[in-house]
Amino acid sequence: MTQTQKTLLFIDMDNVLVDFKSGLAKVSEEIKQQYECDEKGKPHYDDIPGIFALMEPMPGAIEAVRALKEKYDLYILSTAPWMNPSAWSDKVKWVQHYFDSARKEGVFYKRLILCHHKDMLIRPGAYLIDDRPNHGAEQFGDHWIQMGSKRFPDWKSVVQYLM
Repeated sequence: MTQTQKTLLFIDMDNVLVDFKSGLAKVSEEIKQQYECDEKGKPHYDDIPGIFALMEPMPGAIEAVRALKEKYDLYILSTAPWMNPSAWSDKVKWVQHYFDSARKEGVFYKRLILCHHKDMLIRPGAYLIDDRPNHGAEQFGDHWIQMGSKRFPDWKSVVQYLM
């Protein structure tokens, strides 16, 4: 890594940048009931069409990204439900809205990666901020920052660690 090159930092969306519960709170009880039980008996609320367009940012997320962009090369690395095509476009729209990323000056302009195998993007020195070990996140090892964990309960703790 050269002196001018920044360290790569991937950031997950759901429950990291985006407050999933805030979107769910805006869905009617009738709609929620339709998605309460999948074939395994678990809720699959992420399959509700349009739910990802309803979500608000996590507390501190916007400010944290502004701080981290000065030191890190930022990308969003998220998954999207396979059976909910609107989730894919809603995630792009969310990023454009909250980070002005419809323009080249936006922090995440063309820096949204939707992938179900996050470990495919492991690079030497790269970090991942994610709330769950799923989809290869835990393969980042010591460079996986688990948002919501005892060590990293919120964005303030993450920024303190990374800066």
